[in-house]
This record gives sequence, structure tokens and C-alpha cells, in this order.
Amino acid sequence: MFAAEDVLAAAERLRPHVRMTPVQRSAPLEGEGCCDVHLKLENHQATGSFKLRGAFNRMLLIEDARRSRGVIAASTGNHGAAVARAARELGVPARIFVPTTADPTKLSSITNDGASIEKVGEDCIQSEAAARQHALDEDLVYVSPYNDRDVIAGQGSIGVELERQLGSFDAVFVAMGGGGLIGGVGSYLKSALPSIEVCACSPENSAVMHHSIEAGRILELPSKPTLSDGTAGGVEPGSMTFDVCREVVDSSTLVSESEISDAMRGLVSEQHLLVEGAAAVAVAGFLKQRARFAGRRVVIILCGCNVSSGVLREVLA
Repeated sequence: MFAAEDVLAAAERLRPHVRMTPVQRSAPLEGEGCCDVHLKLENHQATGSFKLRGAFNRMLLIEDARRSRGVIAASTGNHGAAVARAARELGVPARIFVPTTADPTKLSSITNDGASIEKVGEDCIQSEAAARQHALDEDLVYVSPYNDRDVIAGQGSIGVELERQLGSFDAVFVAMGGGGLIGGVGSYLKSALPSIEVCACSPENSAVMHHSIEAGRILELPSKPTLSDGTAGGVEPGSMTFDVCREVVDSSTLVSESEISDAMRGLVSEQHLLVEGAAAVAVAGFLKQRARFAGRRVVIILCGCNVSSGVLREVLA
């Protein structure tokens, strides 16, 4: 696990650059008083995703002379938008490698902040490999979406905020893709609240980290299309998040596309909260096992809101 001091330092470093997102209680998810449910609204974060925390923390720790030459990143959308926003605010150029299947809505967020885009491959693993190679060839800093200590520590700042906002709670539900979010948040909360249960949630159609943890090694597995594009794709070989997730994740749940869709629809219609598929994955994972948390205080992290109008129309229909 990461040292709590590293995450606390990231939280202080990020204070001028990211929002302390609100926490709100969710009566519709509590199931007639079954448990006490709170939502951490990272869907209200600048750029519409938690990814801004990790990208900014990493870039703030690059020495000025090296950072000024520019950075390279790879992303299905949210990480790219985060790097683009941080680069704009820090006054440095950014180039983002994305798979050809990336959501156009998320790509517009990248270009709106002045970064350039290169489309490579059909999967995030392919675009990540191309980005890393270009960074090596051009001697530029590569900002990883998850496989980086500074990025993971930045994402963990959500855990610092949660402790300050709520004090103690019993469980946290987090969507798990590459493992940066749950690794950072879980590492801090395990230190601050040792008895907490860290619950990972993944879409059945793309659950590489889930199956890798079960197998005890990083697997290469195909991914089917999923509403949770923010968590979709493979896990980079040798990723440090694998060992972190193995240490901090207490339970791991798979959810279907219909369960993700139902969760998205419920959040919009019952709580007026716009979320993307990855955020709904955490809600769907909680709903599958709500009865197990009767009488306990639960937090669900809504990790983002960047969903295309076409996908949203289909879900709401």
C-alpha cells in the first residue's frame, strides 16, 4: 500500500487546482433505511472526472525545465482531458494518444483545452504502448493513466476528503479499471480507517483487473463493448496497481450491462445526477449486495459524468 503521508501530501498539493467535491446522502439507494449511503460526487469535479487529481499531481512533481518541453499521455478520454486541463493551466504542450474507439464527447474535452490528439489502436493498451514509445523517442514525460505512484497518490486524495467530510464509515464502493482510483483511495482509507471494507466493482464485459486478481497474475483478456468505457480495456504488463489492488481490495463484484444501465437511469431520474457508465458500475455493484450492508455506513464514489448524448438517450429510453 501507499504511505498515507504520500496521499496527504498530494491532497495538499492539489488543493489550489482541484475541487473538494461534495458528499450527499442518497435516500433512494438506502433501501427503506437498510443502510446509510453517501455519494462522493466526483462527477462534479472539473473536467467531469476524478482523473484530474492524478494528472495534476504527477505534472506538478515534474521539474519545471523538463515539464516545459511538454507531456504525452494515453487515454480513452477522461485521463486525456485531465492531462490537457493541467497542461493548459501549467502552460505546457500536451499530446494525447487515444484508441480509435474513444468516445467523441470525451475527445472534444481534450481538444477544447488545447491538447493535440493521435488515434492509435483499438484498445487502450495499444494506445498506451504507442504513447510510451513516442515519449521515449522524443525524451518527453509520459503521464500514465494509472501505472504511476504520483498518479495513484493524486487519486487517493479523494479518500482524504472523505475522511474529512464524513469522519468514519464502514465501506467504500469504487469502479475498478486499471486500478489507480481504488488503489489510491483504498491505500489511504486502510491507513486512516483500518476496519473499512474496500469494494471493487467492474463491468462483466471488461473486467481484466478483477480476473487478474483472482488468477494472481496480470492476464491478457479480450474486452467486449461496455457502457463503462472509463474502466474498459486491459491492464499494462507489470503495472504497480496490480499489487496495490491485491492488497487493498476486500471484495470484487461484476455487474451486467443492464445493471449499469439501470443504475445510470436511477441516478438521473431519482437523484438528478448525470453520470457516465463507470460511475454507475459502483452503484450497481452496491445494489447487488445492499442487504449485506444493513445498518452500516457506506460511500459510493461517482467517478465521472462524461457520457455522450447518444448513449444517454439510449439509457434513458
